[in-house]
Amino acid sequence: MGRIVAVVNQKGGVGKTTTAVNLAAYLAEKGKIVLLVDVDPQANATSGVGHNYRELAHGLYDALVGAKTFREIIHSTVIDGFRIAPATPALAGANVELVNVERREFRLRDMLEEMVPSYDYIIIDCPPSLGLLTVNSLVAAHEVLIPVQAEYYALEGLGQLLETLDLVRESINPHLKVLGAVITMFSGANKLSKDVEQELRKFFPSKIFDTIIPRNVKLAEAPSFGKVIMHYDKFSRGATAYSSLADEVIEIHKIEDAAHQPVKEFVL
Repeated sequence: MGRIVAVVNQKGGVGKTTTAVNLAAYLAEKGKIVLLVDVDPQANATSGVGHNYRELAHGLYDALVGAKTFREIIHSTVIDGFRIAPATPALAGANVELVNVERREFRLRDMLEEMVPSYDYIIIDCPPSLGLLTVNSLVAAHEVLIPVQAEYYALEGLGQLLETLDLVRESINPHLKVLGAVITMFSGANKLSKDVEQELRKFFPSKIFDTIIPRNVKLAEAPSFGKVIMHYDKFSRGATAYSSLADEVIEIHKIEDAAHQPVKEFVL
């Protein structure tokens, strides 16, 4: 059975979509069967893997409102074993249109449950907000991965997100776990970045990935060409980092499976 991992942070501009897209791509490159689900109406993950969302006839919105089955909206990518459930501009209306729908928080989970046996990983790219689409993502997920930008506001934002996760656990999804937080946009020459890293590791020593995602021009350029970083510049620092992050994720789950017990909970 596959794992559903939501990449989430309510703060925008932290490398969330970059992390979702490139982690998914490297997991597939390492032999995993991966589905990327774009739950962000901006559809950046969709365009980031080479699909023009303006030209797509159907996307996640159509599945959420019942106009299409989930399988009907899935598209392939140029990477073997890597598929995407794309977003289209219509998804922006889902927050409003689903308000009066029965079991509205469970729409995504109900669809993904039948997909889990077909994939090793289902990676969800969440919107940079805590609206109904993000709630759907957290209800559907087994685990969350949190990109944390190397800045001082990161700790405050992380604390707010953890409070939201606690609420979701208490009311809807009691089995939701934190896979880990990954530091993004790190500048080794910047004392501020180093200070933030030290603070994060001090407060959350067991849940910060060893891999650090650097601030990297190639990572910023790749989406404009509709390419993941491994196909834009596989020798860049950004590519090396996301390959390493995929290795860490695989290793964590390998250890967990071998031990037949869940990873230690994330505790403040």
